[in-house]
Amino acid sequence: MAETATTQAPRAASAAPEPALPPTLRRNAPLVPTDSAASRSLAAVIAILTFLAALCAGAAEIVASSASQWQGAVTQEATIQVRPGPGRDLDADIARAEAIAKAEPGIAATRVFSKAEAERLLEPWLGAGLDLSDLPVPRLITLKLADSPVPDLKHLRGTLAAAMPGVASLDDHALWLQRLSTMANTFVGVGIGIVALVLVATGLAVAFATRGAMAGNKEVVEVLHFVGADDDFIARAFQRRFFGLGLRGGVIGAGLALAAFGLAGLVARAWRSGPAGEEIEALFGAFHIGWRGYASVLLIGVIASVVTGIVSRLTVRRFLA
Repeated sequence: MAETATTQAPRAASAAPEPALPPTLRRNAPLVPTDSAASRSLAAVIAILTFLAALCAGAAEIVASSASQWQGAVTQEATIQVRPGPGRDLDADIARAEAIAKAEPGIAATRVFSKAEAERLLEPWLGAGLDLSDLPVPRLITLKLADSPVPDLKHLRGTLAAAMPGVASLDDHALWLQRLSTMANTFVGVGIGIVALVLVATGLAVAFATRGAMAGNKEVVEVLHFVGADDDFIARAFQRRFFGLGLRGGVIGAGLALAAFGLAGLVARAWRSGPAGEEIEALFGAFHIGWRGYASVLLIGVIASVVTGIVSRLTVRRFLA
């Protein structure tokens, strides 16, 4: 019995499972672990920065497309302003100015604003409910311009000035178009600058994370050098791992940005029935960024991952030099 017990004890001991190795010491363990707390934090930082950059890019695209629509609408119209004067028949002056405009090639249609409509245009500055009958409020004639033949607005302006000097004048909205173009270009430029700054911040965060990973894996790097691994092999290992982190963060950030634009579009459509929704839609459209907006958001996610891989490789090469 004693002999049997002694022979079974080594068998039981040999049958006991061996303790599992840490993940970093397993056979196919990566040189730079991606499931650590530092790696998850870096992926979260990249996702946040990508989200902010994508929001800026999408907002710039919304402003650019809205400005293009405004410019297209404004360039299709011109306005004749007829000023009242002492001893003049304002209705006769309006009819004469409209006749001159209709005789000009390229004018598709005309519309005369009534006295009440002209007074309502002053309400944002003077307030509502005022009696403006004693004020010399100019009357407006809007001209719808045709695509072909192209109207000669310079000739029409000269004709009005010669026929009705000091009474009728033509406004082709060139000043407003210039200001609108300047505003849109400025906003787009600011958006591009913010995107560039966010990508620089992403590169700095990756550089610090790479140096931390190099310091934490210093012994592993020394062993790799001892067994014959060159700097390119080590740099490629770090580049692959950090590119994966950047791709994960870029996809998450870009996906959240697209979801945010989709939610904003749904909210805008829900508010469209009210006055506030009409004003928002008039200023910013329907929050639809179009294919260029979607492409820019996806491109920013790809750029963030590429920047992560390149910066990590350069940082490793500099660390090993």
